[in-house]
Amino acid sequence: MGENIVDTERTTAPRLSRDAILDVALSLIDERGLNELSMRHLGKALGVEAMSLYRYVNGREDLLEGVVDRLMRGLTDALLVAEDNGWQRYLQVVAHEVRRIAIEHPKAFPLVATRHPAAPWLRPPLRSVEVVEHFLTAMIGFGFDDEQAVRAYRSFSSFLLGNLLLEAAVRGAETAPVEEPLDEGGAAIGQGDAEKELADTPHVQRLRGLLSRDRSEDEFEESLEALLDRLDRQLSQ
Repeated sequence: MGENIVDTERTTAPRLSRDAILDVALSLIDERGLNELSMRHLGKALGVEAMSLYRYVNGREDLLEGVVDRLMRGLTDALLVAEDNGWQRYLQVVAHEVRRIAIEHPKAFPLVATRHPAAPWLRPPLRSVEVVEHFLTAMIGFGFDDEQAVRAYRSFSSFLLGNLLLEAAVRGAETAPVEEPLDEGGAAIGQGDAEKELADTPHVQRLRGLLSRDRSEDEFEESLEALLDRLDRQLSQ
């Protein structure tokens, strides 16, 4: 009994914070899967009433976006480390960092893929304006022109998403959409997301037209051709 009292005291309101809520939400998803996440379960794990959480998270959308941000928190740091080592090394670091997230949190990783990105013309898993701005800045700094930088972003995102969603599924992720809405615990909370300002991301703002262009069919054919070429090289070795 004494041990339970200590645990409850550690998770009462004075120690409650947005980061603590997101950490526990991620832990619940890792343990039980996204379908089992609810405000009531989350409050119970934190030792508080579900309604207490709404001082820190503004309902379902905000909670899930916060979990995605929590997952991707280390990516920007990895980008900064990689930017001085050539474009091939840069892409390798980004790919392995995103894969690390998928391996460590396979049940949560589909959120990165299925939650809508900061803008409709961006792509998961490199889905935040800040990350895309850094990616485009790096590619242009490595000598890519605008068109080449955007094509690199799009094809690289598709590569990551296809491979890592499959790997997450093998590791137990539910890749189908969640059918039941997250239990809000009786709170009347809006689910709209705020629009992202682009003033501090000049490359994303300038290249928005290229980023918005639908090249899905071309990219599919190019990826298929690259796969066939690689298999042909392997067969002739």
